[in-house]
Amino acid sequence: MHLTEFNSLNRTQAVEAIRPALDIPRWLEAVADARPYWHHDALLGTARTAAQPFTPDEVERALCHHPRIGERAEGSHREAGFSRAEQSAVDPADTDVQERLRAGNLAYEEKFGQVFLIRAAGRTPEEILEHLSTRMTHDPGTERAVVADQLRQIALLRLEGLVTP
Repeated sequence: MHLTEFNSLNRTQAVEAIRPALDIPRWLEAVADARPYWHHDALLGTARTAAQPFTPDEVERALCHHPRIGERAEGSHREAGFSRAEQSAVDPADTDVQERLRAGNLAYEEKFGQVFLIRAAGRTPEEILEHLSTRMTHDPGTERAVVADQLRQIALLRLEGLVTP
């Protein structure tokens, strides 16, 4: 949808329109409530700092919508389409990469108790695996901050696709 259309929606419609970007109500409401946006950069600027910092509960809620890296999101809903596009560089037929991702995802989940999240768009499988390896050295507090930052980066990319200039 175009920015002018987003500006014209009522609050409930605006929140629902951008929910596929990031399902954190406080973020959605802050972005919707800052309308009207006179320029697309203003929308992205608000989204960059809205609801900062995310709470642990907000991050946990948002992670529920993200499949493991290397696994294809199922369904036809908008979020699944975004996820498949973002992970398009990860070839499901590359068994070596798939096995390394599977093992890395499991180790990460065992250590941190949540799915490994990274802005996969624009990254090669090797870059993703390198980030996964590096992040395994983090303590839980450091990793929570990294995950929150990755959520925000993903949200900004998705928001750009949902609301166009």
